[in-house]
Amino acid sequence: MFLNQFLDYLSLEKKYSEHTYRAYGKDLLEFQDFCKSEIEVEDIDSVAYNIIRSWVVSLSDTGISNRTINRKIASLKAYYKFLQKIEAIKTSPLAKHKALKTPKKLETPFSEIEMEQVLNEISYSNDFEGKRDQLVIHILYVTGIRRAELVNLKLKDVDLVEKTIKVLGKRNKERIIPLLEESITLLKHYLSERNSLFIGENSEFLLLTNKGNKIYETLVYRIINKYFRKVSAKVKRSPHVLRHTFATHLLNKGADLNSVKELLGHASLASTQVYTHNGIAELKRIHASSHPRGKNK
Repeated sequence: MFLNQFLDYLSLEKKYSEHTYRAYGKDLLEFQDFCKSEIEVEDIDSVAYNIIRSWVVSLSDTGISNRTINRKIASLKAYYKFLQKIEAIKTSPLAKHKALKTPKKLETPFSEIEMEQVLNEISYSNDFEGKRDQLVIHILYVTGIRRAELVNLKLKDVDLVEKTIKVLGKRNKERIIPLLEESITLLKHYLSERNSLFIGENSEFLLLTNKGNKIYETLVYRIINKYFRKVSAKVKRSPHVLRHTFATHLLNKGADLNSVKELLGHASLASTQVYTHNGIAELKRIHASSHPRGKNK
């Protein structure tokens, strides 16, 4: 068994944290103990898939969630991939394994009041950074684009006349998303500051750092946290929560599901339908206030 070499590989080459590689080691030792007790085999390097499948069943029988089981199997997958890398085995026993289904876990979206506060009530500095940060939050909320899509927006993707942006999404699929009048105003203010600050520099990207480089995903995350912590007590404050917020608010206001699907760049309607669950409270309110029997009550 190459467990120690594998853990060294995670620590020294992959630069995983001590907590992470210890978790991997714990999962592998747990599987080894199962093999010892069930099939009296100590070496897990050459076990067949049916043994791993039996372990999955036994874990499930103890009441462990599918999400936790998938994490443990991910540890095994990483180990067997390492064995292939060092040519200790030719084929991983998990080559054809499919992860167990887990329920979609959606973060709680920001409320309309929180969005109003962060966009219109808190103050942004009247300089390049302030105008950029406000634009970042506005675009994420108004368009629902992903963080990576925002980072990769180019100047040529913005059409101030047609009031649209062109986004390159997953699988290199392009989509056109409309902007609001407020979006155009914020863009013009930002671009004016950008052009005066970086005279002579020709970055093709729309959003830049204070040094004139392309904005990066970690910085976008920091921007969202910086401003939303002033108005929201939610534990999760991220660009992805803003994407959820965009979809939820549109659907709450009666937007067509197919239209929201196109705006989000989803490949299937099923991916968009998960957002309808977030709006159930609003639907209950509308139902109670609109239905004749609800009014009577």
